[in-house]
Amino acid sequence: MAEVRDFSKYIRRDSSDDEEKEYTGPSYTEKIRNHRIAVTVRTVIGIVVIVLLVLAIYVSWRDKHFSESNITSSVRISDSSGSNAINLGGYVLQYSKDGANCVNSQGEQLWNQTYQMQNPTIHTCKNVVAIGDYNGHNIYVANTSGSLGKIDTNLPIRDFCVASQGVVAAVLDDQDVTWIYLFDAQGNTLASFKTTMQDSGYPMDVSISPSGELVCVSYLKADNGQLKTSVAFFNFGAVGQNSTDNYASGYDYPGTVVPYVQFMNDSKIFAAADDRIMFFSGKEVPTSQTEALTGNEEIRSIFYNDSYVGVVFINNDSQGAYRLQVYNTQGDLVTTIFFDLEYVDVFFDNEQIGIYGQNEFLLCDMNGNEKFSAGFDKAVKVMIPTSVRSKFLLVTENAIETLELN
Repeated sequence: MAEVRDFSKYIRRDSSDDEEKEYTGPSYTEKIRNHRIAVTVRTVIGIVVIVLLVLAIYVSWRDKHFSESNITSSVRISDSSGSNAINLGGYVLQYSKDGANCVNSQGEQLWNQTYQMQNPTIHTCKNVVAIGDYNGHNIYVANTSGSLGKIDTNLPIRDFCVASQGVVAAVLDDQDVTWIYLFDAQGNTLASFKTTMQDSGYPMDVSISPSGELVCVSYLKADNGQLKTSVAFFNFGAVGQNSTDNYASGYDYPGTVVPYVQFMNDSKIFAAADDRIMFFSGKEVPTSQTEALTGNEEIRSIFYNDSYVGVVFINNDSQGAYRLQVYNTQGDLVTTIFFDLEYVDVFFDNEQIGIYGQNEFLLCDMNGNEKFSAGFDKAVKVMIPTSVRSKFLLVTENAIETLELN
């Protein structure tokens, strides 16, 4: 006898025509699709959780405040009481009228260069340094590994700057004509062009891009009895080969003096005038991006890296003796910091702002919030950030100390 089963529970009624149809459940394709949807949802949720966790850790790391400082190590260096010191790509460059040397964080000397200069001037780009003397004829070029070469300019030096591979742009005086030369580190001439007061004006300042392809010159000229500054860009790469004198672009500023121009990176440039800060953008043909007016306030100092520009004004009110205004590469005002310490340098590193003098320092975040401040036990020549945002190198007259914040 055949087995009879009740199939009524597998039957559903269509509301439209009351015809009974057999329900067999989701098809294989529907099951696969549903499974994929579930997996996708779980994956998205997992990614969101990870992103939020990473973001929370980053914010905690970025906004961490410190409560104490300790000197964790100290290495002796030769007495450098008659020399200056700067940060050269995380190493220490010491220089004087008699020569320069580079040492690492362990105090080991990497190289030494002797020379005789009345007033040595230092220009750096990343880990490359150029050392010259106003009215001198020699420029020494080196990086943290050693000497790259020596340049004999033949004509008196008025100004110079250096690119990251050792190319030097030098302003040279030749009586009624001023020349701008490009040299490689070994002293070979790469390019040159002359300027006169009648035509372009006198070059107030010069800057070269890290790549060595762009040169920016600020020219001061008398125009119909009024001073005028022209900021000109010259391209020595492929784009500028077909242009007269490699001219790429330029802007005039009537009634304004622009004594300072500087590349932040290969495509971002800023210039400081007596009444404004100007920002330019472009890797081949720079264009004017924005301006920030400073009014009649005198700029006391300018500091920069590849991402930020810091301008210090004398403030002299209850908020502080000085005011630091920090701009990004777009020319936007990022933060303003008031402070009283007698500073010698300002640095931007690891999304932190460091302001220090010989006897004390102040550390802030990029929102201007104070993270730590303290005094130094010894007079400090230079304070160098490290790859760890809570660790710094302090260079004194006879030691390199490691300062750690907790």
